[in-house]
Amino acid sequence: MTPISLEFYPPKNDEQRAQLDRTARKLKAYSPEFVSVTFGAGGSTLSYTPETVRGLRADHGLDAAPHLSCMGGTRAELRELLKLYRALGCQRIVALRGDLPSGMARMGEFRYASDLVAFIREEHGDHFRIEVGCYPETHPQAEDALADLRHFKAKVDAGADSAITQYFFNADAYFRFVDDVRAAGVGIPVIPGIMPISNFSQLRRFSEACGAEIPRWMAKRMQAYGDDADSIREFAADAVAAMCRRLLEGGAPELHFYTLNLARPTEAVLSRLA
Repeated sequence: MTPISLEFYPPKNDEQRAQLDRTARKLKAYSPEFVSVTFGAGGSTLSYTPETVRGLRADHGLDAAPHLSCMGGTRAELRELLKLYRALGCQRIVALRGDLPSGMARMGEFRYASDLVAFIREEHGDHFRIEVGCYPETHPQAEDALADLRHFKAKVDAGADSAITQYFFNADAYFRFVDDVRAAGVGIPVIPGIMPISNFSQLRRFSEACGAEIPRWMAKRMQAYGDDADSIREFAADAVAAMCRRLLEGGAPELHFYTLNLARPTEAVLSRLA
């Protein structure tokens, strides 16, 4: 079976909680190595993520790893969160810079993810396996690709154990990035982030915000299907699964799926990899 991990976001109401429970039950059948839980909505809350981690661990038996973000949280708040996650049995943290929460004018006490990684190591030694983010197509706010590579290496030097990429649809971008980080002396696993496609207009909006490129041929094909949602889903699952096969054949250690708390799009890709 293909080694995978999954990303969920914390639900805010009963309907969203029921949706996540259904999705977790279905995707647990694929034996994920771990599941990660994002840091609230844009980092705007410190409470929903721990609740979701607790539920996924207790109710579904999943190895749930919380995201921890520099933005919005003070050193004291992050220290308490780390203590809570350790008490819950977490042994993995996804450490990110994150986006400034909506309505907040200030950053947290850490400016870069490398600072957060170093803080986690200072507080808890090697207890947590620390995952960090990386950008095969370059972070949208980076000065240039080389600066982005330096920032990534700083996170590794601070103590990161492995990295999960932003999603992409061009396997060559991933392979080129891995070659670049290896040349820079970085040896940690680089796990490709995979975005199953269920809604093209939503995907286009996400991609504009995070700097992920949708290949022209894919965009044109999905546009050609118009309102035919079934055809879009079938085409998208075929295209994403083909990329996943190429990534695995090229040496990717596992696949990390951005589920958006939906089971069906991820299942559609995984069923094609079986």
